[in-house]
Amino acid sequence: MNQTTEKTTVLSAGQLRSAYRNMYLSRRLDDREISLKRQNRIYFQISGAGHEAVLTAAGMVMRPAHDYFMSYYRDRALMTQLGMTATEVLLAAVGSTEDVTSAGRQMPCHWGHRALNVISKSSCTGTQFLQGVGAAEASWYRERVGEVQDLIDGSGDEVMMVTTGEGTTSEGEFFEALNTASNKKLPIIFLVEDNGYAISVPVEVQTAGGSISELLKGYPDLKLIQDVDGCDVEASYLAFQEAAAWCRERRGPALIHAHVVRPYSHSMSDDESNYRPSSERESDALRDPLRVTKLLLTKRGICTEEEINELEKSVDEEIEAATRAALNAPTPEAADIYQYIYDEAKDPSSSAFESAPVYAEGESANKTMVDLINACLRDEMAVDPRMLVFGQDVADASREEVLEDCKGKGGVFKVTHGLQSRFGVNRVFNSPLAEANIVGRAIGLAERGLRPVVEIQFLDYIWPAFQQIRNELATARWRSGGDWPAPVVIRVPSGGYLKGGAPYHSQSAETLFTHIPGLRVVMPSTALDANGLLRTAIRCDDPVIFLEPKHLYRQTYNKGSYPGPDHMIPLGKGKRVMSGDDLTLITYGALVHRSTTAVKQVLKTQDRSVDLIDLRTLAPYDWEMISESVKRTGRALIVHEESKAWGYGAEIASRISEELFEWLDAPVRRVASADVFVGYHPTLEDATLPQVADVKRAVESQLAY
Repeated sequence: MNQTTEKTTVLSAGQLRSAYRNMYLSRRLDDREISLKRQNRIYFQISGAGHEAVLTAAGMVMRPAHDYFMSYYRDRALMTQLGMTATEVLLAAVGSTEDVTSAGRQMPCHWGHRALNVISKSSCTGTQFLQGVGAAEASWYRERVGEVQDLIDGSGDEVMMVTTGEGTTSEGEFFEALNTASNKKLPIIFLVEDNGYAISVPVEVQTAGGSISELLKGYPDLKLIQDVDGCDVEASYLAFQEAAAWCRERRGPALIHAHVVRPYSHSMSDDESNYRPSSERESDALRDPLRVTKLLLTKRGICTEEEINELEKSVDEEIEAATRAALNAPTPEAADIYQYIYDEAKDPSSSAFESAPVYAEGESANKTMVDLINACLRDEMAVDPRMLVFGQDVADASREEVLEDCKGKGGVFKVTHGLQSRFGVNRVFNSPLAEANIVGRAIGLAERGLRPVVEIQFLDYIWPAFQQIRNELATARWRSGGDWPAPVVIRVPSGGYLKGGAPYHSQSAETLFTHIPGLRVVMPSTALDANGLLRTAIRCDDPVIFLEPKHLYRQTYNKGSYPGPDHMIPLGKGKRVMSGDDLTLITYGALVHRSTTAVKQVLKTQDRSVDLIDLRTLAPYDWEMISESVKRTGRALIVHEESKAWGYGAEIASRISEELFEWLDAPVRRVASADVFVGYHPTLEDATLPQVADVKRAVESQLAY
């Protein structure tokens, strides 16, 4: 390990005194939380003990409210060094509404601080890496797109810092993040705080060869600073000076591998004596950073024992005052559970997001869904330089020079064709083949103030990104107490009815997204609706899953006219496709046309009428339209492409039965896909997905009941 020697004086006497005070403050805050937990006055505690020296050094080099940070739960000393007060730390422990990290929503030590540029971190291990890369990429973007200079924060030399324990480097997203950071030479420092254990699993079991930094030597433009003694504040300070200078000069990312100790168990629910021998723990105690730094102060004659005692006494008094303030602070009310789930200032279901089409003279209705989605993306990019588009294969060509000889790709369905040629490679670009990479980076970009619209090539392959969507994107606003929203739009081709799709190009899974608070979920059925709904999704400040039924991309029956650059449809507003009084048929996506066809066939032989509703938006959905219709018709049929068991129709049917039972003249019925996978051969696909005949039989049955 790199060690300072007796002759080396890196920090001044004042700096060392200040560093020791911060380290002692962090440790005593740990101890106070442990005491409060034992008294049942707080509900969780996890320690940062043993990591104080490297984190204090990091905070001395980095610039609060200038640089950006995403810190994991051991990083108490970094937070206090950056400027987080003891009171703020303990407000998180008691779960106060005044807690700056999450307003009482997350466990303590899940750091976030808007004023200090500390981006909210969740409990999930490894998700921070790609979000940190995205936040660093925002600086990269700002430096290359002049129009956005004054629209997002940055000064030209800010650095992103992401921290982790060595155990979390086993997550695949760590390597995805390094790949992108190195490839784009992003200004990001990765700090690996290696205390030798991931809870009870030792490092040699986690990592091949027992050293994560040994595995990283092949990454280009990565400043790799190995085997730093993270218990030595001066060695750590030198390492951070080197890493920060590298990143501020925009030479690429840096990684510091610091060796620290863990004098306390992983958390209060863990007893490390069950798996660590006393000899190992005694050896670590000799390297405790508080012990090492205190000895340094006395050895250099900077402080006497009495002066150190006075310094420690002042810290203890500060913690006493902070404890009193935290224990007397207000705590959440029951009604607060719904706060911060969605943007409360700009509701995309309101009339503010309603703007009728404005057609040019002579405009014909010959635009496909692909055409009008592309037009919306083009128009929005033209008016908002914060908007960028990326994903797998979305660019015309990553190598711009080939466009002289090639038409360009623009996505496997050509939805983004021409955008790169118009707006350049800095605003439209291809990502690695890694879905979590796409979504995780988008979250970081959005939290820095940009407006990413990303594409996942097929819904069938979104699942590597599901962790980022469910645990990170959907919760970003809520878990940060409203401080770090992430308005990301994720466009996803969805569903079947394209022959030959088979199990992995035909999936529908909208329920898995509508089930998640914090997400808006949209599925249009016409070209015009796709244009208006996508514009609303882009302009609102909530994350949106925009599901595009790929079967409808180029159908003739759902074509429309270009509606101008401002057409918007509020989310949660359904459309009445047919009006009637005898049956309410609720559907969306590819089943709108099939249901319309089926109803028309039935009505040729029956003097009845059907109220056919296209939901268009699945979260939120137009309950007011459904309720009014069912009360009038007395019958309800829900038709969708997703499988029947636990599908989207189950929620609608349940709510109708629960709230509208007295108006029903027949049981609520559903038509949906069979609870199997979609097969390759057309016979298998047709038998799985709902067909016109299936809907027709259900309509006839409901009308006859």
